[in-house]
Amino acid sequence: MDSQPRAPAIHRMIEWIFRPIPGPQVRLIEGPEYDILQACVRCARCLPVCPTYQETLLEIQSPRGRLALLRAVEEGRLPLDETVEAHLYHCLDCRACDTVCPAGVAIGESIVAGRAAAAVQRPRPWWLRMLLEKALGSPRAAEWAALPLRWAWRMGLIPLARWLSAFFPGLRDLLDLVPRPTPPVRRELEGRPSPSGARYRVGFFLGCVMNAVYGDVVRASVRLLERLGCAVVVPSDQVCCGAPQDDQGLRETARRFARRNIAAFEALGPLDAIVADCAACSGFLKEYSHLLADDPEWADRSRAFAARVRDLSEWLEAIWPEGLAPVAEGLRITYHEPCHLSHVQGVRRPPRALLLRMRGVTFRELPDADRCCGSAGIYNLTHPEMSRRLLERKMADIASTGASVVVTANPGCLLQLEWGARRARLPIQVRHLSEVLEEALSATVRGDGSGVQGASSDI
Repeated sequence: MDSQPRAPAIHRMIEWIFRPIPGPQVRLIEGPEYDILQACVRCARCLPVCPTYQETLLEIQSPRGRLALLRAVEEGRLPLDETVEAHLYHCLDCRACDTVCPAGVAIGESIVAGRAAAAVQRPRPWWLRMLLEKALGSPRAAEWAALPLRWAWRMGLIPLARWLSAFFPGLRDLLDLVPRPTPPVRRELEGRPSPSGARYRVGFFLGCVMNAVYGDVVRASVRLLERLGCAVVVPSDQVCCGAPQDDQGLRETARRFARRNIAAFEALGPLDAIVADCAACSGFLKEYSHLLADDPEWADRSRAFAARVRDLSEWLEAIWPEGLAPVAEGLRITYHEPCHLSHVQGVRRPPRALLLRMRGVTFRELPDADRCCGSAGIYNLTHPEMSRRLLERKMADIASTGASVVVTANPGCLLQLEWGARRARLPIQVRHLSEVLEEALSATVRGDGSGVQGASSDI
């Protein structure tokens, strides 16, 4: 039995506070800055907003816990091994912790940088690199990748597979997640002549998944922009924004894509804005200035590019005519905030302001509207159990509003919420912001005030 008396708790606390800090001992290529990691004061403000911590109540599943892991790595107390890497990928990268951190620590960015450092030491799996660099490398590539899925739907194979998988819940969940793509829109937009007399000239960032899966949403976005006086131009050589690649540690690939996109939009000439209707795309396009900050050739160009980027909602809200109030009679709407719109870009008011411009609409605020739905890029594939837990909580919140339509503005959220509505058997539509606005505006122009039912156009 230990005969030495234990030091009082206050003495142990004082000893811990004044313990010498080792300082940075390991330099991680692509890793986070040690000063950023050290700036975390462990105040616990991030704990209530972190989805994974709230589900597990484990410190290592919290933002400050992940920063502590990275700090231990840079201080030489832990290796950057598979265990540390796995904990970094448990993060959803929702950036809710960034929003509430009183010290302004770039928590989410540091965790993603830690993934990039791990990828330098251990390359990501070949199949993941092929998916992110080839299949999702550009809108054109994503079209080809989605072609088998399009044919499977056309031949009735997806509904048949869902019926056959009734006794295999795991497989059924995966099949329920499979989207039904609408026709891609890229060829309709590239090289299309701009209408004369437009008040604004905007470059449109197409997005890979938006084009390949949600082509009709893009059509609605472009119709909206043109109705509000924008000449919309789309460069034919744009590629993926780089967000999925950066999220999975492929930072150099993301930089390569960023350079190509900057050059593609520069070639269009003067633009009032560069607009994207995908929150993840607009969020990452704005981060090009940080991504290429250390590149002498591209630093200034990336800053100029990022300064012109606007999410569709903030651009529409800025140019929307004061007296324009489309009618959507009897529509009950709630709004789910995409993480990369609310937390990365700080864009919260514009989507709500646009929805509230519609006459006849009942807007019902969603509890924890900015809480992640569990999609988070490919998180619903790599961490299905956690993703489902977050989705079930989100769908319960949506059901509590009594809304008939849930609106969002990101393809990952659309996919996840559509899946959640099917699983929960909720009689609710999941729509993109531009679809709701454009269809209500078209109905108003026709004079029927019929709301969100569909619209006709040349696009």
